[in-house]
Amino acid sequence: IANQRGPVTLSQVAGDLELPVSTVHRLLGSLLERGYVEQAASNRQYKVGIRFIELASQYLRSLELRTEAVPFLRELNRRGGHPAMMATLMDDQIVYIERLDEQGTNLRNYSFIGQRRPLYSTGLGKALMMGQPKKKRDELIARLKLVRKTATTITDPERLKAELDLSLERGFTRDNEEETLGFRCLAAPIRDYRNQVIAAVSTSWLKDFF
Repeated sequence: IANQRGPVTLSQVAGDLELPVSTVHRLLGSLLERGYVEQAASNRQYKVGIRFIELASQYLRSLELRTEAVPFLRELNRRGGHPAMMATLMDDQIVYIERLDEQGTNLRNYSFIGQRRPLYSTGLGKALMMGQPKKKRDELIARLKLVRKTATTITDPERLKAELDLSLERGFTRDNEEETLGFRCLAAPIRDYRNQVIAAVSTSWLKDFF
């Protein structure tokens, strides 16, 4: 659909994909429901949806962000001797978009680029949340299912709000073995020229390190 000059019909899509019309109709229904394609009410033809454009924009922005951020992540990695990670917000979760490891670190398998993790139990997730306007932050917390991962995981919404308020005062967030037992993390938000949080950066280490 994206490669066409204008909206296309169901039969055109089915013909290009060499799939039965019934199969393509079902697939397009799922894409319509999720906003990846749109359908004109007048002629019922399909075109690219806003959700697809949003994902493409996020991808392009992340490429530029990664390019700009890598030197700083490398310096953080060099100074601390621990992995430096960067993540952004997607579908009420964090998604890792960059990671730099110290050679020989024992945290290499802790996370990987493209992996998703919860907002409430990770330092990166809290950093992304703390940068949101209070109303949006409260709405986000209300949507989250706060599942206990370890003994220190915050599962009470009010306690999570208080933790984010404290994080705002000090300028950074932390993960005190809340996502994975034995791992601790400090994180901070990355803001753009509008002072809006677009990503977060963190460093992690084993509990016994200090």
